[in-house]
Amino acid sequence: MYRKRSKFLTFMLITGFSFLYIPMILLIVYSFNYSKIVPIWGGWSTRWYTELFKSEEVWEAVSLSLQIAFINAMFATILGTLAGLAMVRFGKFRGRTLFGGMLVAPLVMPEVITGLSLLVLFISLEQLIGWPSERGFTTITIAHITFSLAYVAVIIQARLTGMGQDLEEAAADLGAKPFKVLTSITFPRLAPGMLSGWLLAFTLSLDDLVISSFVTGPGANTLPILIFSRIRLGLRPDINALATIIILVVAICVAIAAFILFRQQKLQDQDEMMAARET
Repeated sequence: MYRKRSKFLTFMLITGFSFLYIPMILLIVYSFNYSKIVPIWGGWSTRWYTELFKSEEVWEAVSLSLQIAFINAMFATILGTLAGLAMVRFGKFRGRTLFGGMLVAPLVMPEVITGLSLLVLFISLEQLIGWPSERGFTTITIAHITFSLAYVAVIIQARLTGMGQDLEEAAADLGAKPFKVLTSITFPRLAPGMLSGWLLAFTLSLDDLVISSFVTGPGANTLPILIFSRIRLGLRPDINALATIIILVVAICVAIAAFILFRQQKLQDQDEMMAARET
């Protein structure tokens, strides 16, 4: 019975990974296709990578997307962390249920509705106060922060719930002020969750197409918008090359983040073992 179950789980694991990664492998392989027609193999070549690096339009889109993603990740992490702390550490306060509902609303709201509502907001603000005068970098960044901070807040809430408050209460009993407890104990223990939230917000911003298409304007094309606009005219080999580079960059970032989280968790486990021995 155990062997049958083990074989079944192995089969399901292989099937799941194949379903996820075989399309990516095919995309990477065809990015080295010499032929202009994607489905027809014309031999191995780095021709389309050369063409890609010569495209100013692509580099402008990459630069804009990275700037937006970085700023979005920073602000979403800060705001999401504060929101998570308020939900878990501040106990019951007036309007907590409403605040929690509004916090998770972007997670369940269709992106089309979110993008449309933000577009109406920006148009109304422009008519009332004259800002924003045009839609582009600023409006896209605000829109991304709006939905990214909800994901960060959920991660922070889960991390805080799992941490407990023993060390914080002990520090308070020993005379540490709340701000000292927050900066010396809570934030260091919360760092893996904050890093995870930052990476998630960064990835969500790079990946977003629907909301960005609502709040962008002429001359402000992010990378997903550029890729989508080119694919609408037909598959092109340079898009495969661009997608391959994105996959490589994301894989490197994930590996670095996993290494950092592993080291932090290992150090935390060592500290807990030392504390247990001393007691």
